[in-house]
Amino acid sequence: MHLLKLSGLVLLAALTGCAGIVGEKRHTPAEIAAYKPSDFIAPIASSEGERAAVEVRNERIRIALAETTAPVSGDEDSGAPGGLWAIAFLNADRAQGLGILQNALINIDQKPVDFQRAVLSAAYTMYAVEAAPALVPLLDRIATPREFAIAAYAILKAIDSPDIRIRLREKLDGRFPDWTNEARLVALEHALSIDAALERLTRPPLVDLLAAPFRPGLPVIFSFQRPDRKRVGLAMVRGANGRFVRNADGSYFNIAHLALALSNLPGTITNGNTPQGLFTIVGAGTATNKFIGPTPYLHSKIPKEATIAEYEHASVEGEWSEVRYVNFLPTSWRTYFPFKEAWLAGQAGRDDMLLHGTTINPEYYRNDPYYPGTPSAGCLVAMEYWSKSDGRLVHSDQLTLAKAFTSGGIDQGYLVVVEIDDRAAPVNLADVVTDVIAAEARAAH
Repeated sequence: MHLLKLSGLVLLAALTGCAGIVGEKRHTPAEIAAYKPSDFIAPIASSEGERAAVEVRNERIRIALAETTAPVSGDEDSGAPGGLWAIAFLNADRAQGLGILQNALINIDQKPVDFQRAVLSAAYTMYAVEAAPALVPLLDRIATPREFAIAAYAILKAIDSPDIRIRLREKLDGRFPDWTNEARLVALEHALSIDAALERLTRPPLVDLLAAPFRPGLPVIFSFQRPDRKRVGLAMVRGANGRFVRNADGSYFNIAHLALALSNLPGTITNGNTPQGLFTIVGAGTATNKFIGPTPYLHSKIPKEATIAEYEHASVEGEWSEVRYVNFLPTSWRTYFPFKEAWLAGQAGRDDMLLHGTTINPEYYRNDPYYPGTPSAGCLVAMEYWSKSDGRLVHSDQLTLAKAFTSGGIDQGYLVVVEIDDRAAPVNLADVVTDVIAAEARAAH
């Protein structure tokens, strides 16, 4: 079997994803404090390493294009998923992928679910308008909640009108009458039923979240994002003492932080954007995924992926429930639906959404609003820059974030991902500093 064809599905998540953390090196706070950028080398970030990786992706595109002369089998030997995601990853001419997609959609409901997920996700990401006419009747034949949700989101992205929302809701009720028991469909129904912009106007006070203790004595990373994840976010660290970490000159520590998945799908969908909500952090490690690179990632987990003990950072037992999750939050935030996305994502089986660096060349995305950020498969990505000659790290926001988080000698704590207003601009310190100051004032009393 052709290795490149096999990798179309098997290695799909590795195109940009966070998979590959089993058996990797772990890092202590003392080790992180001692690291400097030049300690890390990523061969794939060198010119030679990048050329080889690009050729693999170009070969996937060639294989997928060659298959468009006949119906796609949909088995693991098919190049369609790998070819489509190689186009997205390289930000290549998307017109060349339309024929791949159209061919892959033929009888897609009869193909394996992982094939369906990959192809439907590509339709959402790159070809929603072109694919929508084929996806509407397809909803009557898709048997699995995840793939149904992806197709419905693609249709809604292409045609957002009251009529289409009613029609999609009717199809949801018809195909899955017990949808209230399925996290991805709960999120979909909510998206079909509300005006997201109006809902954001009901967001509780940000200061309440920034001042929330979660578990006293543990550091917290706050990643502030826009609803449009193509706008770069901002990360800050609240130390174990309740004060936000400062730089050496006394200014607030902050870095650019991208919570954009390559798919740009909602957070309850596999390889979608990082969900809003409260995560636990359980140490630091080095991933085997070469696109993440060797810089220490911070190991964040959502409910269900994390055990109760990991989430509580204590030797406790019990079962997960939505009530248990929301009770971690300040009272004013417990009924705000968007902040339950992390809970729903955990119920949907999402995992491995880490805080990490990147070896991907940002030049692929120069014309995108998130440049110089590089999208992932649902993680939170900090900017890194590598020497093209030998792949040695020359600057890392990820390393500075790991140092700030562990500066108190603790590598356990929490991560908060929260969307603020929907301005068409990157998040900057001025957007949140007033609430940060107010939260620190509360902690002082």
